Amino acid sequence: MTSHNSLADSGIWDPFGTLHRALWIGGGQWAGKSTVARLLAFRYGITAYHYDYHDARGHNDRRIARRVGLGEPVTEADPDDRWVHSTPEEMAAQTLAGFPERFEWALDDLRALVSGHPIVAEGWGLRPELVVPLLDSPRRMVVMVPTPEFRRHQLRELPRAASLGHRVSDPARAQANRLARDHLVAEDAVRDAHRLGIRVIEVDGSRDAAAIAEIVADHFGPYLPEL
Repeated sequence: MTSHNSLADSGIWDPFGTLHRALWIGGGQWAGKSTVARLLAFRYGITAYHYDYHDARGHNDRRIARRVGLGEPVTEADPDDRWVHSTPEEMAAQTLAGFPERFEWALDDLRALVSGHPIVAEGWGLRPELVVPLLDSPRRMVVMVPTPEFRRHQLRELPRAASLGHRVSDPARAQANRLARDHLVAEDAVRDAHRLGIRVIEVDGSRDAAAIAEIVADHFGPYLPEL
C-alpha cells in the first residue's frame, strides 16, 4: 500500500490530503453502494461522493472535450452497435479499458473536496487496481457485488436498473447484453480485489441496506468519527 508521504513521490497529486484520507466502495452495478455510502454519510457526518452522478454529467463534458481535442467524432456510436450488436465480452472490455481515464477525472473531483472527516467515494469505476496505489491500508476500501438473484431483484424494484436509457431495435437483447456485461465487469473487480487483498462483500438480499452499512462501517471503523 502507498503511504501519504509517498503519494507525491508516486506522482499522485493530493494537495489537501483528501485522497489519502478517503474511504472507497467499489464493485458491481446494483449492489447498493450508493445507499450504503448515504447511510454512512448521515450516521457519521461524513461526505459521500457518488461517482456515477459525476460520470454521467461533468465527466461526459470532459469526454466530449477530449474527443474534440483528438479530432474524434463527438457523438456517441449508434445505440444498436453498442447494446445490440456487440457481445457482452466486447462491451465489458470496452468498459474496463475506459475506467483508468474516468478514474483520473474522479480524482480531480475528490481533490477539490476538503472535510474534517474522511470522504467516502462510491462507484463501479472505483476499481481496486486503480485505488490501491492511494491506500495506506486495505481497510480503506471494500468491493460490493450483487449475486445474480439480488441483481434480478434490483431489476424488478429499481426503475433505473430496468431502463436502458437508449432507443434500440431489440430492447430485450440489449438489456440481456447489458446485464451480462455488468456481471463480467463485477467478476473482474472481485478477481482484482482478491489479488490485492481488498475485502469483497457479496450482497444477496438476505440483509437489508442498514445491515450491509453496519458491515462496511465496521470495516472502515479505524477511520470513522466516534458516535
